[in-house]
Amino acid sequence: MAAQRWVAEARLPRDLPLLNFSQAAPAVPPPEGLRQAMADALIEDPAAHLYGPVLGNPALREALAARTAVLYGGPVAEAQIGITSGCNQAFAAAVASLAGPGDEVILPVPWYFNHKMWLDMSGAVARPLETARDLLPDPEAAAALIGPRTRAIALVSPNNPAGVEYPPALLAAFRDLCRARGLALILDETYRDFHSAEGAPHDLFADPDWDDTLIHLYSFSKAFRLTGHRVGAVATSPARLAEIEKALDTVTICPAQPGQIGALWGLRHLGDWLAGERREILARRAAMAAGLSALPGWRLDGCGAYFAYAAHPWSLPSDTVARRLVSEAGLLMLPDTMFRPSGGGTHLRIAFANADAAGLDTLFSRLAHVTL
Repeated sequence: MAAQRWVAEARLPRDLPLLNFSQAAPAVPPPEGLRQAMADALIEDPAAHLYGPVLGNPALREALAARTAVLYGGPVAEAQIGITSGCNQAFAAAVASLAGPGDEVILPVPWYFNHKMWLDMSGAVARPLETARDLLPDPEAAAALIGPRTRAIALVSPNNPAGVEYPPALLAAFRDLCRARGLALILDETYRDFHSAEGAPHDLFADPDWDDTLIHLYSFSKAFRLTGHRVGAVATSPARLAEIEKALDTVTICPAQPGQIGALWGLRHLGDWLAGERREILARRAAMAAGLSALPGWRLDGCGAYFAYAAHPWSLPSDTVARRLVSEAGLLMLPDTMFRPSGGGTHLRIAFANADAAGLDTLFSRLAHVTL
């Protein structure tokens, strides 16, 4: 929202159309087959216009449980899956089941700002876990932050905003830490369909007791381009889902039917299509890494899924740099001041998933000619 205000207030360069690298969401609609399935259901199925179960339609819960079990090689049942109105709501509902005012959740820095904002809004305390240049959180450093009011550690992998992918051993170490200390491990894998590794990105679900610690979050928005339909998911124990159900029933009553219809059709029919989408994102990731690393003075610290996280070469705070890039280069990206505790930063988050080869070439060309 703040970045959009910068655009509204800026005098854009006359000969440089604005290129938007701030938005981490698909900019085109879902495939035609998925849209047709949704349209047909809205016309032919009366239930598409009615309330559904609070935790989502059973067919979608069952299909996601089956896909998760196959992908990760572990037992996942329909009773451990809840459908939410987007992955942001999955996080909010999970926190509602864990933490009250004054309770603490540990967030690695840089953090996903919606996670931080929700903790603030709910009265919980976000405990910042600083990371080194590799942007990977350290379980030992996290252990030092755990206090009597700590309720969970929340991780995002592939990471938003940093793009880094957390190694399986690191995720297992955080699971072990949380289990030993009686905490929940919230793992947001919104971007897991664009992970660079083939197969499962970790083995947390292979643990038969995974649901005593893990709260897994997922989004259909990125996988099937359903951003406007708000379809996310949470996987956890049936007992915790019963508490999450209370929060969801109070807020949205049930997830919207059209999005659930689209998500189910996508799970059943778009496996090969999604694999192609992943290949395209990985190609753009490689182009981003090569192009940005070749720019004098820039340092690429993280790159993956939809994001590059890079240190800029100017001796100015990153929020100042981001605003000036709008007016001087027609480039919109987000400063790291949005993803960390207060204070001047040195990094910019560049969301490149919607940029084709020509768009990336234009980005690199403009950055090469900027002087601030």
